[in-house]
Amino acid sequence: MVISPVHYIVAPLLAAFAIPLLSKVYKDAARVVPGIVLFYNMIISFVLMKEVSEKGFISEVIAGWQAPWGINLVLTPFTAFLATMVSVLGFAIWLYGFRFKRTLKGGVVKYYEILQMMMIAGSIGVIITGDIFNMFVFIEIVGITAYSLTAFYRERNGAEAGFKYLFIGSLASSFLLLAILIIYTQTGTLNMAQIAERMADVPLSMKFISLIFFLVALGIEAEMFPLNGWAPDAYSQAPSPTSATFAAVVSVAGVYALVRVVFTLFDVAGVHNYLIVMGFVTMLVAEIAAISQKDLKRMLAYSSVGQVGLVLIAFGIGSELAVFGAIFLMLNHAVIKSLLFMTGSYFIYNTDDKRLVAMNGIHKKLPYVSALFSIAAFAIVGFPPFSGFWSKFYILTSAADKEMIYLIVGILLVTIIELVYYLRTVGRIYFAKEEVEAAEHKPSKNALVAMTLLTAFIIVIGIYPDLITDYLHNAAMSLLDKANYIQEVLK
Repeated sequence: MVISPVHYIVAPLLAAFAIPLLSKVYKDAARVVPGIVLFYNMIISFVLMKEVSEKGFISEVIAGWQAPWGINLVLTPFTAFLATMVSVLGFAIWLYGFRFKRTLKGGVVKYYEILQMMMIAGSIGVIITGDIFNMFVFIEIVGITAYSLTAFYRERNGAEAGFKYLFIGSLASSFLLLAILIIYTQTGTLNMAQIAERMADVPLSMKFISLIFFLVALGIEAEMFPLNGWAPDAYSQAPSPTSATFAAVVSVAGVYALVRVVFTLFDVAGVHNYLIVMGFVTMLVAEIAAISQKDLKRMLAYSSVGQVGLVLIAFGIGSELAVFGAIFLMLNHAVIKSLLFMTGSYFIYNTDDKRLVAMNGIHKKLPYVSALFSIAAFAIVGFPPFSGFWSKFYILTSAADKEMIYLIVGILLVTIIELVYYLRTVGRIYFAKEEVEAAEHKPSKNALVAMTLLTAFIIVIGIYPDLITDYLHNAAMSLLDKANYIQEVLK
């Protein structure tokens, strides 16, 4: 069998449609089938990433229609890496969530897993499509499933968060369609490579109008301030495995879409400075909000938004080293934040309370989970010898190369804010007097395996970053080389 990028999307979509039918034959099909499909996606990811590293580029033509007339799927070192990251973390989150408390209990399991499958398929579709309208379609798939999963428990707060997400997401969809309409009327094509080729002939006024629409629409998807009002509520009200999925999958797809449009489609002066400014504002506001939170999941949600802000800053700097650091940070954020949501969810499961005060002294009941949470907290702040140190180091180094001293000082000051609330939380876990009587719900074996593997990655990459740096450099270069992208897609 020839492995194709199409499998990334088709396999989880087929699983989503097959789960209700298979559940009538085998009652645990809704739990087992997603794991099989995600494991398959993970395997083909490594195969395709190896093929991309040898060939440099894969452009899959759909139905025999060559680009720019037909739809194509594009694997570069950058998109192949992100698709692999989403596939691997999707499998890890499935493993963690297998029979996870009430989320996967009884008949609702099939609805939950259908939505999860479609969310992952849509996210990978956003990353590998070469067509801007199909990017819109995949963003809509991600959005619809995310709205549903936010309100999955059918509680008042969840329904409110889901509606807020739906309303803001609808605005994003409207702005994105308007941007695509303007681009199509000016260039006569929806293929991103051909749009990039023809963008020089588009009037400057039309470029700015369409770019503004794109930045607003994709800024919402990428959690950029002030367009990220949905994020804290969605992260905190969704089922715990889904909160990890938002951090590891949905935010990655949103940031990718924004970065692809800025780096490939447009050549407008000043847009990179815009990313730096809005990225810094996003990071600053989110970290200040995080330090004032009394709810664990909301604190982690604001922290996620802050990390996305730092990613946008790095992409805005725009040098090869900065883009390398941004991709490294995307990886670290996805892995570390998934681990924080996983471990934090077991704290909440044991106390039935999301408040930080309920975490007081919980290490006595959950010593191993507490240790993993602490490692993830130190890693996300940037302590050595964990992987989070290297991504921040490279971003700060790239800013120093550009002599952006004020930016370096700003990032370091915001990092101090981040350090304070994570150390305060770890202090509660280990040193505060227990105030809430906690039930004892030990993590399942599959959850322990998933959390341990993510922790091992954080430690191993922290000690041996060279295991992945070569590929990350190739990924950064492939994003920056717009001419090669156009040539490979259209040749």
